[in-house]
Formats: sequence, C-alpha cells, structure tokens
Amino acid sequence: MAALPMGLATPALAQAPWPSKPVTLLVPFPPAGASDITARAINTRLAEKHGVSVVVENRPGANGQLASRMLARAAPDGYTLMVGAIGAFALNAVLYRNPGYDPVADFAPITLAVTTPNVLVINPSVVPLRDLPGLLAWMRERPSQVFHATSGIGSSPHLTMELFTQMTGTQATHVPARGAAAATMDLIAGHIPISFQGLGTVIAPLREGRLRAILVTDAQRSPLIPDVLTAAEAGLPDFEITSWQAVMGPVGLAPALVDRISTEVRSVLREPSNITTLAEGGYTVVADAPAEYRAFQIAEIERWRRVARRANIVLD
Repeated sequence: MAALPMGLATPALAQAPWPSKPVTLLVPFPPAGASDITARAINTRLAEKHGVSVVVENRPGANGQLASRMLARAAPDGYTLMVGAIGAFALNAVLYRNPGYDPVADFAPITLAVTTPNVLVINPSVVPLRDLPGLLAWMRERPSQVFHATSGIGSSPHLTMELFTQMTGTQATHVPARGAAAATMDLIAGHIPISFQGLGTVIAPLREGRLRAILVTDAQRSPLIPDVLTAAEAGLPDFEITSWQAVMGPVGLAPALVDRISTEVRSVLREPSNITTLAEGGYTVVADAPAEYRAFQIAEIERWRRVARRANIVLD
C-alpha cells in the first residue's frame, strides 16, 4: 500500500485523544449544590479512567452568569467544560435583559446529565392540610398572605411556583432566600408556609415530618417519597417539571470532539455506582446525546419564556 503524502492523515490518525491533559469543569454555584454534586460524579471517574487531572472549579456569581461568560470565552479545545443548571443554560436568557451570553449560540451541547423533580412542600404546623384541593382553597381564602420561599429570583422553584399560580388561579408572594438550604430552614421555622423545592433539598425534613409534600412535579412518583402523588395524580395535569443539570463546552468545538467528550461523560454518568449515588440524592441520570439535549434546552427556554412574560419578570 502506498504511503500517504506528507501532511495528510486519516481523520482517525489526525484526531488527538481526549482527554490527554488536565480538564477544568466549571461549576457556576458554590460547593455541595446540585451542579457541584453532578460535576464531582463526572470528574472522579473521568480522572480515574484516563489518568489525567479533572478539576472542579466553583465560580459562583450572578445566578450562574459569571461562570457562563467564562465558558463562552474559553478555547474550543475540550479542556474547559461547564456543569450547570437550568438557570445558567435556560432561565437566565429568559429573565435577564442582558446576561452577557447566549446559552444556545455560545455553547456546544455535550449532554443533559441529570434531572430532579421539584416538590410542593408545606409546613404542616402552619398549613394543616394534606392534599392539593385543600391547599388551593387555603390559598384562595388569603391571597395576600401566602408567601413562598425559594433559593433566589429566577430559580427553577421560583418559576415553578409562578406557573403553578398561573394554572390554578392563586397568588403567592415570592420571598427569595440565600440558597435552597436557607429557604428550607425558613419553611421549617414556620416563617414561610409553602414552597417548591428540589427533591434532594427537602428529602430529610420530609422523612422527619418537619415538612409535608403535597405533590411531586414528575411524570412518575419518586422512589424516595413513594407515597407522594404526582401533580397529575393530585389533580393538576400538564404540570410536569424538572430541574436539571447539563454539560456544555464553548462554541466552536469540532463535531468529532463533541462526540468524543459526550461519549466519555455519558459513560461515567451511566456507571452503576454513579446512578445509585445520584438516585439517593433525588437525581435521575439522563446522559443523552448532544442533539437530544439541544432540542430539550431550546424547548425549555421557550416554555419558561412564556411563564416569565405572563408573570412580568424581567431582571437587569
């Protein structure tokens, strides 16, 4: 067989292996949150498999905008990625006049890593109810006195409550807290009667009886709280909502490199140990293909844009 002319190579020979040097996984929130938990599920096994350093770098600020802008400016070589939430990759584009990046145009999709449902929770000592019809009646009797706590303006629980009140004809005044843990403590203390929270955030106080769940916003009941009805079972159809974490790279990544990174990331996410550990925290591993995630992301942006416009939520 004749040798290839100088300067030419097959695509397989021309493509460098990935990862072959340290990888940085940006996380746009502090440690111990959902994005951080997901990133560390990826980095540990990826580093072990390939013998390279995979560093989780927490860069919190501006509801995920700081790290997202860093990713948008990163070299498209596959060595700077980000594990971020629905806020960074969908909601900021809906809520902020100028978040400083476009979550579709500025990023290359790698995979939708995990999803987790939100749970409608109440403080049973403040709201002594057990079902959705009773809660709705309670809310309608005191529209100016219903307050709900979330991890912050523009968070998934915030917009979930906005959609809930739109669909049910109720009212609830938003009281943003400094993170999901602080919002949950306000609920437990009785300062706030009601909230939507991510399942992992409230699983412990639910099991302890300090909070009560009215419904879960998933298509199926959660095995962690199997007695809690889905929204459809509770009497609220078409209210399927998940908070989610995805992996992105900067725009400009070569398609073959996107496929390579996605294959590796999805592989480690699907390892049984990761599936089990994440499930214990309320997370379901998705690990889909880049095109599937991109279609999902665009649909999520459009969905929440409609909710934000109807609620007249615009942030500077």
